[in-house]
Amino acid sequence: MISYIEKMYFNDLLNRGGYVLDFSTYEFDNFTLNSVGIPLCETYNLSKGKSLNEFINEGDNDKVVKLLDDLLEYYEVRYYSEMESDDKTYNGTTYKSLYNKCKEIIGREKQYSSRFTKASEDLKKKFSSKYMNQQIDLMITMCTENPTEAIGKSKELIESCCKTIIENLGDNITESISVGQLVKQTLKLLNIPNENAETDLEEDRIMQKITGGLNGLSSGIIELRNHYGSGHGRSAKFNGLTKRHAELSVGASITLVRYLWDTFLLINENKWER
Repeated sequence: MISYIEKMYFNDLLNRGGYVLDFSTYEFDNFTLNSVGIPLCETYNLSKGKSLNEFINEGDNDKVVKLLDDLLEYYEVRYYSEMESDDKTYNGTTYKSLYNKCKEIIGREKQYSSRFTKASEDLKKKFSSKYMNQQIDLMITMCTENPTEAIGKSKELIESCCKTIIENLGDNITESISVGQLVKQTLKLLNIPNENAETDLEEDRIMQKITGGLNGLSSGIIELRNHYGSGHGRSAKFNGLTKRHAELSVGASITLVRYLWDTFLLINENKWER
């Protein structure tokens, strides 16, 4: 996520006293419409600079990153000489320095988005179950469209993964078992040391810390779901959680599921090689 201070860097670089670079209102609305599907001035009924600020502060993070990236590309073409000079903004910072900071921020955000998408795509390829694929697709979409629902889907993904592994390894699943217990049962079947196992091996003790963290991830997701996620009645004043909370839950569930599923695949590969 782009922080408040980082957003100020973009404002200092792009906002020129109510204007955005050299755009007319018509040109700016066309630009933002083509970039993110929203004509900002028409939408906010404000000046170009104020409309951009409103969108940066309130808009979906992915769309904000997309628009700022496109604006930086425009700046590189139209303001090349300023970008390379030591000219300063009203607050004494050089445009060159501001541009470099903004470019670094956008690079970081795009890299994170790429990793997040790749993790979900890798996971989809590994699960053969159509239901699993649908869960992942829905979860990723819900991060933006319905963050509260995405948190509930995170819990369901872990539950589905663990049940799939347990059933494939021929073990029984107790009726009304909790997700935390499912994770522990899955870890045991996969021969992954858990926090309750006694061991003198340093490697196993390290793994116990890792699996303890994994159990903490699953427990945290369940708590988020219980307090804020789907399936629980809320008052009319309840606003739910934001995309950043949903992405934390979704990212954690994908991390846990990838680890469990990769271990399961490795066990199956070793069986076939024997």
